[in-house]
Amino acid sequence: MTINVSAALSDIPVALREPLLTEYRSLVQNFLEQRWRPTELSGALFSEIVYTILDGHAKEVYANKPAKPSNFVTACRKLEESKKNHVPRSFQILIPRMLPALYEVRNNRSVGHVGGDVDPNHMDSVVVLSMCNWIMGELVRVFHNVSVIEAQAMVDAIAEARIPIIWTKGNLKRVLNPKLSLDEHILLLTSSSVPSTSSQLLKEWVEYGNSTRFKKALRALHKQRLIEFDESTDNVEILPPGTVFVQTLIRAKKLTFASTD
Repeated sequence: MTINVSAALSDIPVALREPLLTEYRSLVQNFLEQRWRPTELSGALFSEIVYTILDGHAKEVYANKPAKPSNFVTACRKLEESKKNHVPRSFQILIPRMLPALYEVRNNRSVGHVGGDVDPNHMDSVVVLSMCNWIMGELVRVFHNVSVIEAQAMVDAIAEARIPIIWTKGNLKRVLNPKLSLDEHILLLTSSSVPSTSSQLLKEWVEYGNSTRFKKALRALHKQRLIEFDESTDNVEILPPGTVFVQTLIRAKKLTFASTD
């Protein structure tokens, strides 16, 4: 399937679409870098933008910019009262009930934690990211009129994170620290390629000359369940343990320099 990210939410006015994409990508990036509090804050801002979109969709007149109603919970409940046939149930019931929860995480979960209490910020950020992923998938599914599987593929493409220390120009990628190991190069580059890439591209990006040794490294990472390497299709995809490895690597080695063209 060819993924056209620019068309995925084209029915949403650009004044709302661009802030939505910006905030969502910021949320994903903050989570990747284990910046839990900014992730939660992005979730709150994301919910304001989504509310404005749902409200405009129901009224068939969109606001010129995202806006937070004075009483967010009450405003979300009012979205449930829409009787218009063009409003899908997820826009009327499911998402309006999720948005206040995103706000609650920001307002009441990052304060007041005293001695002995386990810091919930990581756990909360997982919840925020999961809800925002689902909401983005539903927005794409409805506005683009595609299946759930196609919508998820589009959301994955939208969410492609800018990994620190990776330079990107068109289809070319480079890890800007040549001192990192081959395994670290592979995992960083694979993490930045959503939903997947090929071993051939990875080898070109790393500029590794020995194809036999490169395939051996991929097989070893596959065996460790850090990546999924399908040799029959030459497809390479990051696995959850690989994502955790990359998150830890970014923080441990302070890979904070990023440049894109």
